[in-house]
Amino acid sequence: DIGLADARESARKARVEARAGIDPIESRRAETRRIPTFVECAARYIRSHRHGWRNRKHARQWVSTLKTYARPVIGSKKVDNITTDDILTILTPIWTTKTETAKRVQGRVENILDYAAVHKFRDPVNPARWRGHLDQLLPRPTKVRRVVNHPAMPYSATPGFLAELSTREGIAPRALAFLILTATRTGEAIGATWDEIDLDAKVWIIPARRMKTQREHRVPLSAQAVEILHDIPHYSDNAHVFPGSRQGRRLSNLGLLQAMRGMGYGVGGDRGDYVPHGFRSSFRDWAGEVSSFPHEVCEAALAHVIGNKTVAAYQRGDLFEKRRKMMSAWANYLDHKGGAVTNLRRLRAQR
Repeated sequence: DIGLADARESARKARVEARAGIDPIESRRAETRRIPTFVECAARYIRSHRHGWRNRKHARQWVSTLKTYARPVIGSKKVDNITTDDILTILTPIWTTKTETAKRVQGRVENILDYAAVHKFRDPVNPARWRGHLDQLLPRPTKVRRVVNHPAMPYSATPGFLAELSTREGIAPRALAFLILTATRTGEAIGATWDEIDLDAKVWIIPARRMKTQREHRVPLSAQAVEILHDIPHYSDNAHVFPGSRQGRRLSNLGLLQAMRGMGYGVGGDRGDYVPHGFRSSFRDWAGEVSSFPHEVCEAALAHVIGNKTVAAYQRGDLFEKRRKMMSAWANYLDHKGGAVTNLRRLRAQR
C-alpha cells in the first residue's frame, strides 16, 4: 500500500530525526496522538491537582474563573493552537478593571498550558507566561490595582467596642470577641475546633492546613480569651468551638459581619465601615504605637512570614513566651481602656 517514493521519504525523515536525537517511533506516536482542547486539558489539570489544594472553595474558584473568562475565547481550541493573541483577548478587557481576577486567570491558564507542554500536547513556549512575555505587553498589576485595606477600627476605640459586644447574646459576638483577643483571621477563628485548644496550657494550636501561610501557628490564650471559651457550651455532635445553625457545621463568615452590622458597623454603617478582619490592623497599630514589644514579636503574633530569607533562616522559633506576654497585655488594654469587658457569667447572674 505504500509506494517506493513514500517509503524512501519516510526513511529519510526517520534518519533526519535520528541524527537530531529524536526517536522516530516516539515522533510518529506524537503525530497520531489526539490533541485535547483547552477545556479538556483544564479538566485533566484540575483532576490531577485538586487533592493538593487547601479546600473545595479553591477548586470551585478555578472552575468558575476559567469558565467565565477563558472558555468563551479558547475553550474549544486545541491547546497547541492557543496563541499570545488569544491570551490577550482574554485578559485585556479585565486587566485594569478586575486586576486581581485577571492575574489569577493568567496564572491558571499558564499552569494549564505548562501541563499541556509537559504531556507533549504543545510546544514548551507558553503564550500565557508572565515573566519575560506578558509583562512586556501588559502593565504590572501593582501599577493598575489600587490596594484597598480592610477598614480597621482605631485601636483606641476597640476597648469600648468590645465592652459593648460583651453585652450581646449569641455565638457570633463571642466568636468576634475571641478573634479580637487573639488577633487571628476570620477563617482561623470561626474554624477553631475543641481538639486544637488546650485550656489547661492556655494555648490554641492552629494546624497548617487552616493557615494562610500553610504553617502551624500556636496562639497563646489570655485569661480573657479563656473566659470566653469556658462560657461556650460544648455540643457532642459538633467539634467546632463556634457552631453554626446547621448541625455539625461551624459559624459562617457572615455571622461576624452581621454581629457588627447589628451594632451599626460595616459597609454603610452609621458608626463606621469597620469589618472583622480589620481588628488585626487595630492590634498591630496598638502593638507598634503603645506597646514596647519588638517588631518580630508583633509579626509572629499575626503569623506573618518573614520576608528576608536570611533572617528567616536564623529565626526558627515562634517567640511563643514573648507573644504570651504581648497577648496578655493586649487583653488587659482592652479590659481597662474605655471600660472593662463585662464578665459574661456575672452579667447573666444579674439578669
